[in-house]
Amino acid sequence: MSRLFGSVRSRATLGATLVVAVALVAAGTAVLLSLRANLTGEAGTRAERSAQAVASELAVRTPLDKLSGLDAEDAPVQIVDEDGTLVAASEDLERITGTGTAEVTPAPTGPAGGDARDDDGDDARDDRADDSGRSQGDSGRSDDDDDDDPLAPGEIDRGTTFVNGSATVDGDTEDYRFAAVEVETPDRGRLTVHAGAPLAAEHSAVDTALTAMLIGFPLLLGVVAAVTWLVTGRALRPVEGIRREMAAITASEDLGRRVPEPATHDEVARLARTTNATLTALEASVERQRRFVADASHELRSPIASLRTQLEVAAAHPELLDLDGAVEDTVRLQNLAADLLLLARLDAGERPAGTRVDLAALAREGAAGRAGVTVDAESVEVSGSPGQLGRVLGNLLDNAARHARARVTVTVRREGAWAVLAVADDGEGVAEADRERIFERFVRLDAARSRDDGGAGLGLAIARDVAVRHGGTLTAGAAPAGGALFELRLPLAGADRGTPRS
Repeated sequence: MSRLFGSVRSRATLGATLVVAVALVAAGTAVLLSLRANLTGEAGTRAERSAQAVASELAVRTPLDKLSGLDAEDAPVQIVDEDGTLVAASEDLERITGTGTAEVTPAPTGPAGGDARDDDGDDARDDRADDSGRSQGDSGRSDDDDDDDPLAPGEIDRGTTFVNGSATVDGDTEDYRFAAVEVETPDRGRLTVHAGAPLAAEHSAVDTALTAMLIGFPLLLGVVAAVTWLVTGRALRPVEGIRREMAAITASEDLGRRVPEPATHDEVARLARTTNATLTALEASVERQRRFVADASHELRSPIASLRTQLEVAAAHPELLDLDGAVEDTVRLQNLAADLLLLARLDAGERPAGTRVDLAALAREGAAGRAGVTVDAESVEVSGSPGQLGRVLGNLLDNAARHARARVTVTVRREGAWAVLAVADDGEGVAEADRERIFERFVRLDAARSRDDGGAGLGLAIARDVAVRHGGTLTAGAAPAGGALFELRLPLAGADRGTPRS
């Protein structure tokens, strides 16, 4: 079960189905309540009309046995006086609830044709008129409650009270909506007419709607779940293709393979393109690492082999020991190991220290003791590692010294929020096509030059890596004197870093 709902497809289908289910239940409940309210209101309107009709007949002195509303089979009627005594009821009414009195048989009437007045009828009627402000209840009234004003003889109260109840007529029991209307009769005082309208239509309509919902909602939810499952599966199909290809790449260790890219412009297509870009960068990084290891092995082999040869000769013939050559090979080996170690730290993402460094002082210190090197520097401070920045300057000066005819110039200046350290020589310069390639590791443009004179080809690569780690750039160009010009651009200490000019 956990595996089933552990997939995005399953969770999306379940989530969509639950959301639709909640919406359907809420909408269905609202529809049922609205339908019930409307149908109940219609039944109340019919009941009110029936009660008003009987009250109108009572208001014009119609005898109780002549009331037409008592003959309706689907509208049970009760007429009660102010004391709650039943004075008239529908024919065949056997039982009734909800109207305030459960009586179905009228009380016996007096000899004057059912007139229950006192001997001084007018005075009794006036007394009842004084008490006519009584209300039968506040719930369900259709108009404002104005029972505080007494009704005149023949007047019908505008307020109507509604209640739900049940009644049994001629053996059939049903639920009814009852309306209660008060009328002030000229001969019988205040009477209340209770008339009912059946709620069978309301119950039938609500039951039919509920049955349709109980049948239709599960079918609709099934359709929603199926459609969501299919659509989600179709949308995730490219993702599964990417996953399978990545698994194959991991198993084969072939970084030259690429995941399939859908011919769309959605998130999955962007994921595939980003994955392929990552694989390309990873492949280039691994290839660069392989070349680095191979080149490093090749560069280390020469000084080690030379040193070993000298030591073996010295062991056999001590008088032939070339001590200066052995020391020189050892120094070359030490410098190469230091360069490789620094490159490894830079590749690992080592961040430079945040020390303030004065490039002018650094330039004068680096040029001290070097023949033919002049310095023209203004004081500018950058933030970084003094040792690494000094290494950059040293590498640039060593490179310039190897190619200069007679003069090397070091300048330090400020350009906006950037500090610029430039090293220029008066040599042959660097061809424009090679100005980027010279910053690659183990690259020597002068193939005829010996390793003893040219080094291992790591100096400029280290210098550029250090510049990048310090948030700057290192570029090669043409010097005014016709030689090579190397410019190191670094952000000033405390300045916002923008985009340095190349």
